[in-house]
Amino acid sequence: MSEQERIERELSRGVGRCIADFGLLEEGDRVMVCLSGGKDSYTMLELLERARRRAPIRFELVAVHLDQGQPNYDGRPLRAWLEANGYDHRILTEDTYSIVTDKIEEGATYCSLCSRLRRGILYNAAEALGCTKIALGHHRDDALETLLLNLMFTGQMKSMPARLTSDDGRNVVIRPLLYCAEETIARYAELRGYPILPCDLCGSQDGLMRQQVKGLLTQLEALAPQARQSMLAALTNVRASHLLDKSLSNARAEHVPASPDGARRLPLA
Repeated sequence: MSEQERIERELSRGVGRCIADFGLLEEGDRVMVCLSGGKDSYTMLELLERARRRAPIRFELVAVHLDQGQPNYDGRPLRAWLEANGYDHRILTEDTYSIVTDKIEEGATYCSLCSRLRRGILYNAAEALGCTKIALGHHRDDALETLLLNLMFTGQMKSMPARLTSDDGRNVVIRPLLYCAEETIARYAELRGYPILPCDLCGSQDGLMRQQVKGLLTQLEALAPQARQSMLAALTNVRASHLLDKSLSNARAEHVPASPDGARRLPLA
C-alpha cells in the first residue's frame, strides 16, 4: 500500500467516524462543500466524494468557492481542478476585501470581520442552491486552538461542534474533518498535488494569535507527545458535574431528591 493510500484510508476512517458519531449526513441531503482553495477544503471535498460513492444513503455534493476580491487572487487553477475532476460547483464573486480593509484599522487582524462576511454570503448561497447542509473544512487542530483561545481570552469553555444549526435556523453546518489531524491532511494534500490558493488577506498578517496558540500546542506535545489527541478525546468526554458552571449546578439541584428533613443536598463529587 502506498503512502497516499494509507493516509487516505486513515483520513477516511476519521471522517466516517465523525459522520456516524454526530449524524452529519442523512438520506437526500444536498451538501454545499465550502472550497476555500486551501489544503483542508480540497481534502474534505475528496473524502466526502469518496464517502458518497460508498455510503448506503444517497446525498449530493456541490462545491462552492467564494472569490472575495483579494489582491493577486487567481482562481483559475481551482476552477480547472474542479472541472477536470467532474465536480458540480459554483464560483461566487463578492468584494469583501474592500469592506474589510475599509472597516479594520491598519495593523489589526482581519479574520473576524472577513469570516462574518464570508459566512453570510455562504449561508445565503446554501439556501439559494437548495442545500440542506454546509460542510466546513475545520480539523482537529482548529478545534483545539479554538478551545484554548476561548479559555484564555473569552472565559468560555467551548470549541467547534461537529454539527451546528445556525442562529437563524436556516442552515445546518457540519465539520466532517474534526477527527483528522492537520499534519496528516497537509501530507495528503501534498501527495495529491492540490492547486493551493494563497490567502493574501489574513495570510499576510504576522503574529496572529491563532498561530501563537498553534505553537503552544506544539510545545505541549514536546512534554506530552499525545497532547493533541488527548485534548480531542477530552472534548468528547466532558464531566459537566466537575465544572463550575452555576447553571449546571442549579439544574442538578432540581433533580436531587429531598432528604428526610426536606433539604436538598448535592452528592459529594
